[in-house]
Amino acid sequence: MVNRIVLNEISYHGKGAIQEIANEVKAHGFKKAFVCSDPDLIKFGVTAKVLAVLDGAGLAYEVYSNIKPNPTIENVQTGVAAFKASQADYIIAIGGGSSMDTAKAIGIIINNPEFADVRSLEGVAPTRNRGVFTIAVPTTAGTAAEVTINYVITDVEKNRKFVCVDVHDIPQIAVIDPDMMSTMPKGLTAATGMDALTHAIEGFTTKAAWDMTDMFHLKAIEIISKSLRAAVEGTAEGREGMALGQYVAGMGFSNVGLGIVHSMAHPLGAVYDTPHGVANAIILPVVMEYNAEATGDKYKYIAAAMGVAGTENMTQAEYRKAAVDAVRKLSQDVGIPANLKAIVKEEDVPFLAESAYADACRPGNPRDTSVEEIAALYRSML
Repeated sequence: MVNRIVLNEISYHGKGAIQEIANEVKAHGFKKAFVCSDPDLIKFGVTAKVLAVLDGAGLAYEVYSNIKPNPTIENVQTGVAAFKASQADYIIAIGGGSSMDTAKAIGIIINNPEFADVRSLEGVAPTRNRGVFTIAVPTTAGTAAEVTINYVITDVEKNRKFVCVDVHDIPQIAVIDPDMMSTMPKGLTAATGMDALTHAIEGFTTKAAWDMTDMFHLKAIEIISKSLRAAVEGTAEGREGMALGQYVAGMGFSNVGLGIVHSMAHPLGAVYDTPHGVANAIILPVVMEYNAEATGDKYKYIAAAMGVAGTENMTQAEYRKAAVDAVRKLSQDVGIPANLKAIVKEEDVPFLAESAYADACRPGNPRDTSVEEIAALYRSML
C-alpha cells in the first residue's frame, strides 16, 4: 500500500507571525490581495490586524466579506465574480473554516473555470490546476483549514453540506499567530478546540491511519488536552498551545480522512446552523463508544495522551472507557452541551441519518455502519 502526505509549502508559527505576510508577498512579486474575511472579524477589528501589515508595506488589497458561518454556494459564486472584478493576483484568507473554505473554493474555480458549478467540486474533484496562490491566517484554533486539502460548502437549496477534497486547494502559506486568536470568546474557543480534538481522534482511528499520521494525531491530542481549558480561560499559554495543536491535527487528518462524527455533524450545520465544533463535541464520545470494538488498542494511547494515568495496566475495556470518559470530561469542563436535545428534532432524524451516511467522511470510519445505526446514534443523544 502506498501512503501519501500533502502539506502546505511554508508555515509561520508564533506571536507576531503575521508580520511575515508582507515579506512573502514582496518575495513573490504579487500586486494585489483579495482578502476573504467574514463580517464579524471585520466588525471586531481582527481582520484589521492583517490589513495594517499590508498598509504598512504599501500593499494593495480588496476585502470580500460575503461569507456566512457555514459558507454557501452563493458565497462562493459572488466571491468568484468579485475576485475577477478586483484584478487581484493572490488571496489572503483570514478567519476560521468559513473564510478559508470560501477562499479555497474561489481559488479553485478561478484557476479551473470548468468547475464553475460549485456542486461539481463535491468529493474528489478532478481539477488540473492549483488554486489561486493563498496565504491562510486562522483566527480560530480548530478547523486547521490552513493546512488541509478539504473544504465544506453548504447547499441551501438541498439543505445539506458537501465535502470537497482536492490537493490543489491547500494554501501555499499558513500563518499561525496566536495573537489573531486572542479575541475569541470562550464559547467559540471551546467549540473550535473540541473540533480540533475530534480531528485528532478521528484521524488516529480512521481506516487509512498509518505511522506518520499517528505521530501527528497523538501529539495533537496531547497538546490540545493540555491547552484547551487554559485557552478557554484566555491564557496566552493556552492560546499558543491550541494554535499549534489544531495545526498538527490538520497535518494528519487532511491526509487520511475522518469518520462518522464529522458525517453526523455536517447535517446539523446544514439543517440547524449548529456550530460545527459544538456538534462534533457532543457526538464524539458517543461515536467513540460505538467505534471502540474496531479500534484495537488505540484508545489506550488516546487515554494516555489525554493525561490518564496507569493505562499500561488497564484492561481493554478499562482503557477504552478511560478514553471516552476523558473526552467527556474535557467537553464538560469547557462548557459544551451534553446532548442534542436543544438542537435536533425527532422528525428530522431520518433525513439527518441519510445525509450523514452519504457524507464523504463516512467511509473512513473504523467501523462499518448503516443509515439505521446512524439514526440510532442520533436518537441516543436526544
